Amino acid sequence: MKRIIIAGGGTGGHIFPAVAIANAIKHTRPEIQILFVGAKGRMEMEKVPQAGYEIKGLDIAGFDRSSLIKNFALPYKLIKSFWQVRNIFKTFKPDAVIGVGGYSSFPVLKFAQAKGIYSFIHESNSFAGKSNMMLGKSATKVFVATDGMERFFPAAKLMVTGNPVRKNILNTTIGQPEALQHFGLEPGKKTILAVGGSLGARSINEALAEGLNRIIENDLQLIWQTGKTTAEKFMAVGKDRKGIWVDAFINEMEDAYMAADVVISRAGAMAVSELCVVKKPVIFVPYPLAAEDHQTVNAKHLADKRAALMIKDSDAKDQLVNKVIELAKNDTLQNDLKQNIGSLSVTDADQRIAKEILKTISE
Repeated sequence: MKRIIIAGGGTGGHIFPAVAIANAIKHTRPEIQILFVGAKGRMEMEKVPQAGYEIKGLDIAGFDRSSLIKNFALPYKLIKSFWQVRNIFKTFKPDAVIGVGGYSSFPVLKFAQAKGIYSFIHESNSFAGKSNMMLGKSATKVFVATDGMERFFPAAKLMVTGNPVRKNILNTTIGQPEALQHFGLEPGKKTILAVGGSLGARSINEALAEGLNRIIENDLQLIWQTGKTTAEKFMAVGKDRKGIWVDAFINEMEDAYMAADVVISRAGAMAVSELCVVKKPVIFVPYPLAAEDHQTVNAKHLADKRAALMIKDSDAKDQLVNKVIELAKNDTLQNDLKQNIGSLSVTDADQRIAKEILKTISE
């Protein structure tokens, strides 16, 4: 019986593809045992068990770019995590390890490579993270979302698969009127969806809070996910306003996508992949402090193909609301963006990745 560890997490952009890969593996080979490894206190410790998989937590943290003093304990945590990984491997005895990104994936893949165990990496962004670049040199295979990744990884190890997308988004059958009803909004009225990730995006939230009256005056509706950070402040601004749905988190993202005519979003790899699949006109506001500024690279990759619009985070307060109103009223531009972003969609990335892993470990 084969055993596989899937390591990583920290954000939905790492967790949801990891679960999609696990599901694809189990669909093909139900007898395979899968164990997740993540970081204690992070969202994978909640989301992975909800998806039906066991997870072990490591006492590890990532580098804090905002405060150097907060990184004082990092060497100790890294050493401790390697001991924890050693014990997990001793008990579980994996035949292969898959790293999906996030700092908890590093000690797991590094240990696997030192032991000669098959190691696979999924790099979801257009600009590879430093940990993945270091691990990629010794990896069995590196799965990437886009072409041109030879600048980060050995060309012989690369396989372009795209990013796995959640099945509920791929398989939704709900129509726009029904989706709008879910959010208490009017059918037939142009609707904006604003999402800044699970923690929220301050620049997007502040721009919307300031421009809310202009959105309403232009006869537009808004589905606004504020994120958990400062949620109460921004929920208070939009609460009880006609044509405005506001909450900290959207559980049914497939309904939100279907309800929307245009979208405002951060440019994490998962958001980009989902928006390609649902073919929505989008304005990306990349998070400027993401590692290696990869969100800007992700957004620019689409903007250069005329598949999306992009506004810098620093310009959001002055430009975002005007730009989204303009887009919502321009059907020609919306149709062009839909066609171009839809041409970039990949719907079977999880199956491609699972097939390659299973073929390798069965040889």
